[in-house]
Amino acid sequence: MHSDTTGSWTPVALSADLPAGTVMPVQIPAGSLALWRTDSGRTAASADRCPHRGMRLSHGFVRGEALSCIYHGWSYARAGNCLRIPAHPGLVPPETIRVVTHVVEEADGVIWVAAGQPEGGPPRLEGLVPLRSLTALANIAAIAAAAGAKTSPQGIVEIASGMGAICLLLSPQEEDRTLIHVLLKGIIDPAARIAAVRSTESLRRRAEDLHKKEFAQ
Repeated sequence: MHSDTTGSWTPVALSADLPAGTVMPVQIPAGSLALWRTDSGRTAASADRCPHRGMRLSHGFVRGEALSCIYHGWSYARAGNCLRIPAHPGLVPPETIRVVTHVVEEADGVIWVAAGQPEGGPPRLEGLVPLRSLTALANIAAIAAAAGAKTSPQGIVEIASGMGAICLLLSPQEEDRTLIHVLLKGIIDPAARIAAVRSTESLRRRAEDLHKKEFAQ
C-alpha cells in the first residue's frame, strides 16, 4: 500500500491540482518533497530542502523550467543541479550543489512519485475520473472500516453508490494521516459529483471517529 521505502510508487496529487508554474509540498515514505510543474508543463519532485540554508523549497517559486528557493533565490533544475546563485551572477554553480530528486510519472490524472528505482510504472487507473483530494486524520485501516470494504493491492477502497462507484486511492502520511484521492467510476452528472464529495466527507468523519476511539482505548 505504497508503504515501502524503495521501489514503490506513491500517489501524491491529482494532475489538476498542480498547474504549470506552481509548487506544492507532498509526502512519500522517503520524506517530504517539493512537487512542482515547470512553465512548459513538466513535473518534478525535489527534496523539500534547499542545500544553502535548509529553507523548504515548497515555499519557493517556479520560474521557467527551474525551482527557486524563496530565501536567497538559488535555482534548481528538474534533475536537481543548481542553475543560478543570484548573489554571484557570474558563477557557474558546481555540480556538487544539488538537491535529491525522485522519479515522477503522471497517469490517468494522478501524479505518482517513486521512492527508489521502481521496476515498472505506477498502477493504471483506467476508467476512473479524478475528482478531488482531501486529508483524513485517520489511518488506512480506519478508512477501510468506515467504508465497510477492503483495500485493494493498488491501495483503493471502493464504495458502491446508486449512480456508480466512488473509489478512494489512499496514501499514508505522517502521524496517522491519510491522503485520499477521490476517483469516480461511471459518475458524470454534476449533481452526482457533488453527492460523491458529500459522501466522501461523511466517510472521512466516520473514519476519524473510529480512529479516535481506537487510540482512546
